[in-house]
Amino acid sequence: MVNGYEGLPGGVAVSHLSVYDWPATDGVCGGTPHMHLTCSEGYVVTGGRGAVQTLTASGFEVTPLTPGTIAWFTPGTIHRLVNEDELRITVLMQNSGLPEAGDAVLTLPPRYLADPETYAAATRIPVEAPEEEQERVARARRDLALEGYRALRDADGPEPLAAFHRAAAALVRPRLAEWRARWVRGARAAAEATGEQLDRLERGDVTYLADAVVRAQEPSAYGKFGMCGRLDVYQGD
Repeated sequence: MVNGYEGLPGGVAVSHLSVYDWPATDGVCGGTPHMHLTCSEGYVVTGGRGAVQTLTASGFEVTPLTPGTIAWFTPGTIHRLVNEDELRITVLMQNSGLPEAGDAVLTLPPRYLADPETYAAATRIPVEAPEEEQERVARARRDLALEGYRALRDADGPEPLAAFHRAAAALVRPRLAEWRARWVRGARAAAEATGEQLDRLERGDVTYLADAVVRAQEPSAYGKFGMCGRLDVYQGD
């Protein structure tokens, strides 16, 4: 069915982010350094001012963020958002549903990356707890990730970053079947729908245009404690 895909265009996910203004031990206010394994991420800056620090095998960079800036990066980019003045961003994530399904690994010190249970214990925010406790846990895991991030950034040679890549891949391996199913329902289905539309247009078949629909959605949650800040999120796959 050509209109069988019902998600956002291209299989993306959208959220609205108010970046944390919590100061870290280095005096910088902002979010939790982390890396995605299968999803590119894009920022559309809607207010305030800040930057994103990135670390890849090519080195460390800082990209300024001001209203109107669009910045994006590919899987494998360790990134840390910096809030200099009420930074607000609309976040676009490839492969809708995957980020929420765990396609991110925080840059915790190696001792916390040994197995999924140890990692989860250090990163899970207790959503049933009072907001004050959720904030305490979010700040603690941010600071723990900064410890590992600084070690990677200051490392002498490529091996510590390569070791983090290997540890991150091992942590997510048990979830790959679930991720593949989400991708099949989402981004791949969206691309296949376009392919079918092109095929039908080549045949002169425009009947699918009569099935056009309009959809709208409000955020399903406001102010969730995310990795980089407080999130307004939409119901995904």
